[in-house]
Amino acid sequence: MEAIAKFSQKNSYICILINMITYRLKIIFLLCSLWLVFPCFCSTAKGKDFVVVIDPGHGGHDPGAVGKRGKEKNINLNVALKVGRLIQNNCNGVKVIYTRKTDVFIPLDRRAQIANNAKADLFISIHTNSVARSKTVRGAETYTLGLHRTEENLEVAKKENSVILIEENYEQRYAGFNPNSSESYIMFEFVQDKNMEKSVKLATYVQKQFKHTAKRIDKGVHQAGFLVLRATSMPSVLIELGYISTPDEEQYLLSDAGTTALSNSIYQAFLHYKREHDTSARQSGVAQESLPKPESKPEESLEETPATGEAGPATKPAAKPAQATAKPVFKIQILTSGKVLPKGSKLLKGVSPVSYYHEKGLYKYTYGESTDYNKILRMRRNIAPKFKDAFIIAFKNGEKMNINEAIKEFKRNR
Repeated sequence: MEAIAKFSQKNSYICILINMITYRLKIIFLLCSLWLVFPCFCSTAKGKDFVVVIDPGHGGHDPGAVGKRGKEKNINLNVALKVGRLIQNNCNGVKVIYTRKTDVFIPLDRRAQIANNAKADLFISIHTNSVARSKTVRGAETYTLGLHRTEENLEVAKKENSVILIEENYEQRYAGFNPNSSESYIMFEFVQDKNMEKSVKLATYVQKQFKHTAKRIDKGVHQAGFLVLRATSMPSVLIELGYISTPDEEQYLLSDAGTTALSNSIYQAFLHYKREHDTSARQSGVAQESLPKPESKPEESLEETPATGEAGPATKPAAKPAQATAKPVFKIQILTSGKVLPKGSKLLKGVSPVSYYHEKGLYKYTYGESTDYNKILRMRRNIAPKFKDAFIIAFKNGEKMNINEAIKEFKRNR
C-alpha cells in the first residue's frame, strides 16, 4: 500500500509538471500570435525611437477655415490626436510628439522648431481646406514642399501661410516674406530635395488610403510653398482633409465616423512608410558609417572654383564621361528645379560653374566634381552659407550610385 501511495504521489507530481509545461507553451504561443497580429511591432534601430511629429494646424485665436457649424482648428486637432493614439497604442519603438494637444496658438516657425529639436524622422501637418464662393468642391489632397504648378495650389499655400500675419514681428521672423504676394513665392522655385522623395512617398500612401479606406475623393499629391514645411529638416507632408466650405463635407469632417476614417487612413499610410523605412534601415545595416576625415593633402589636386563671384555661362547638362572611370566621382547637389534655369539665375547665388542632371521630372543642379571625397567635403563646407542643405552625391561611369557605397570605395582606393 505504501508503495502504491508513493507511486500515486509521484504520478501527481508528473501531472503537475506536465500541466505547467503545457501552460507555458500556451503563453509562448499566445505571445507569438500577438506579435504576428499587431501590425506595428516595428523593428527599429537599437538605441533610438522612430520619432513622428504630428502638427494640428491653426489653434487658439487662429480658427483657420470656418464653416457654418465648425472650425478648422478643432477638426485638425481631433484627427491629429486620433492618429497619434493609433500609433502610440500599436507601434513599439515609435515616439509621437504633437506641436499642440490643446486649443492653443503655435507660430509656424515654432512648429518646425519642435520637429527639428526632437530630431524627428517624420513631420505630418494636418489641415482642412476651404474655398470661397463654392459649396461643391470635395476631396482630400496631400502636399509636399515645392513649386506650385497651378494657381489653385498657390492659393492653398497662401491661405495656410497667412497665419503668420497674426504673429508678432512676422516681418523679422520670416525675413520679409509676404504670404499674399506671389513674388515672395519665388523662394520655392527650387527645393533642396534631400527629403523630397520620401515626402512624396508618404503623401502617395496617404492619398491611396483616403481613396480606398475612407472612400474619399482623391485630389492627388501636389507641391506648393508652405513655410511650415520649408523650415523642417525631415520628410514632411501637409494634409488637407476636405472642404469645410462644402456642407456635406463639413458634416463628414465634424462626425466621429468621418474623423475616425480619416485618422485611420493616415495611420495606415504611416505603417506603410514605417515598414519601408525599417526595411531600408536593415538593408543598410541601420547605423551609417562615419564619414572619412578630410586629409591635409588631397589625393589629387583639382582647381577649386570659389563659391562667390558672377555666374558663369548658361548651365549645361552634366556630360557622361567618354571613358569608364574606375573611381566614383563626387559632386555637391545644391538645388533642384522644375525647369532648366536661365543664364545668370539668382537661384544659383553666383556659384559657378554648375551643371545639372535630369531625374524623376526634376533638374538637379550640382557644383564641384572630384574623385577625392575629402575635397568635395571641404567644398560643401565652403558653400554651406549659401546652400545650407547642399549634400554630396556620387556617380560612376556616368550613372548615379549609392553615396555610402561610393565612400566605401573611396576609402578602399586610398
